[in-house]
Amino acid sequence: MRGLSFVLGLGMFLLMLLCSIRAEERPAMTANSRQMIVGLARDWEDSSVTLQRWQKRQGFWEKVGKAVPGRLGSAGLAWGRGLHPEQPGRQKQEGDRRAPAGVFALGEVYAYAGQVTVGRGMRVNEVTSRDLWVEDVNSSLYNQHVRLSGRDPETDWEKQQQMRQNDPAHRLKLFIKHNAGSDIVRGAGSSIFFHIWRDQGSKASFGCTVMAEETLRELIAWVDPAMDPLYVLLPQGVYEEKRVAWGLP
Repeated sequence: MRGLSFVLGLGMFLLMLLCSIRAEERPAMTANSRQMIVGLARDWEDSSVTLQRWQKRQGFWEKVGKAVPGRLGSAGLAWGRGLHPEQPGRQKQEGDRRAPAGVFALGEVYAYAGQVTVGRGMRVNEVTSRDLWVEDVNSSLYNQHVRLSGRDPETDWEKQQQMRQNDPAHRLKLFIKHNAGSDIVRGAGSSIFFHIWRDQGSKASFGCTVMAEETLRELIAWVDPAMDPLYVLLPQGVYEEKRVAWGLP
């Protein structure tokens, strides 16, 4: 009996130790997420992407809808600044025409006047002539949304930062939190969104992830901020390398 008790006790100890190790290894950046958009490119130079939505139910990731096509920066991808650990290799820079790779939280919706259906708790910002998104690397407001108070843009600088440029591709977009928040690095890339593609996808973007308007509207209506939604953008091979360690579908 003592031998049996010892074996049972040892087994319980090893099980508890294994559970503890797994809990410690669980990546904090994805642990609480129950919605994920996974974008996969063929390689670092690819400007096309396949997008798949995932939702976690009872602890398991399940696909939502079908995979859909999108476009990335014309020069491909480079590591961005998001929730993932810092990675070696090419890093995203302002003006490099590369989409930031990694794991990113999602921000708010920005739209020209018009109806848009959003998920519960998602904020929609109506973009007017007074709304700026600062891409000037020399500005302390770099990669931030600014709304002018009581007036339209007056200086050349303000006009260059205007979000509303009569560009149909930008009439609806969802912010991807690359190089955002309290840890913005000037020159590391700005103004990264999901938005509408140009010419039915025949053109690449400057670094955003772009798609058909119908696809974008469906994505925005699905995203629920309460479910800690994330965007994962990686080359296929890198995704396979990181999938288990980063807690990806």
